[in-house]
Amino acid sequence: MKELKLGVIGAGDFSTYHLDGIRKAPNATAVAICDLHEEKAKAQAEKFYVPDYYTNHHELLAREDIDAVTLPLPDQVHKQIAIDALRAGKHVLCEKPMALSLDECKEMIQVARETGKQLMVGQIGRYTPGFLQAKALLDSGAIGELFMIESEYAHDYSAIGGQGGWRVTPEREPIIGGGCHAVDLVRMMAGNPTEVSAYANNKSLTDWPIHDCTLAIMRFPTGVIGKVMTSTGCKRNYTMRSLLYGTKGTIIFDNTSPVISLFQEKFTDNKDFEPFNQQTLEIKIPVEVNNHNFTSEVADFCKCIGEGRDVTTNGVEGASTVSVCLSIVESFKTGKSVSVDYNF
Repeated sequence: MKELKLGVIGAGDFSTYHLDGIRKAPNATAVAICDLHEEKAKAQAEKFYVPDYYTNHHELLAREDIDAVTLPLPDQVHKQIAIDALRAGKHVLCEKPMALSLDECKEMIQVARETGKQLMVGQIGRYTPGFLQAKALLDSGAIGELFMIESEYAHDYSAIGGQGGWRVTPEREPIIGGGCHAVDLVRMMAGNPTEVSAYANNKSLTDWPIHDCTLAIMRFPTGVIGKVMTSTGCKRNYTMRSLLYGTKGTIIFDNTSPVISLFQEKFTDNKDFEPFNQQTLEIKIPVEVNNHNFTSEVADFCKCIGEGRDVTTNGVEGASTVSVCLSIVESFKTGKSVSVDYNF
């Protein structure tokens, strides 16, 4: 597997996760970091023993020895810097959401196709142990045929507007910026919804120009029904509690819980259980808690690039999640059901 040299563009809080992931990846080394604020770039370079730092991302991208870059950046600048990197001949791992408009997503995909470079979108939920275990149970037939899926993204943003207030902007509706995690989870489990209907309000973060609570209902081509709730003003612990309802059982899981709850219509033919209604017996399955598994995400990106194969969550995957989120926004703003566009 090819050894890779990586650059990191962005030295904010999330760069710590990316740099740590690169440090732990078996075939990667971080050789440069960039940020508009020199003191931040220098501090992260010293902390992670990165040889060079820059304040202009074009200088970093001009280096011929860098194979790929990661972009732990505010959502609003993903498109342009990703395109700059692709055109400079670098593979790109871009933070989620891929971008804040479908046109930006389409442009990023087009440039990746033109340059032949890999563009991966960091949908971190694809690496959460509890989510992977729930997916494996679903695929194994443990709960029969899926007929209903629901997920939520509950995360109080009141004290985390982001440096410069990048979370506090009207184009970054929470269903896109944070709720995309729950939307991507639903897509991971049930595929692409064809139609969405949604409602939203703004009762908690009343001085923010966004809707801090969104409820979306989705229809899938298989007949599955989906529901996603996003709240960035709720007063509770952070959670992505999710449920899979099947014809023969139910799975309840989270990204912050050490167990998955499995209910089955019947899990044994042992006659000792005959007096019991088996579907009321909760089976608790231990699982590792790792709700932001950047180590596995970065390692997967580096492994795909090193082995010369397609990345796991490419631009089309990232754009598909954004498209569902944007359709939800359109629905609650127009009061109409919206068909989702997957033409990339």
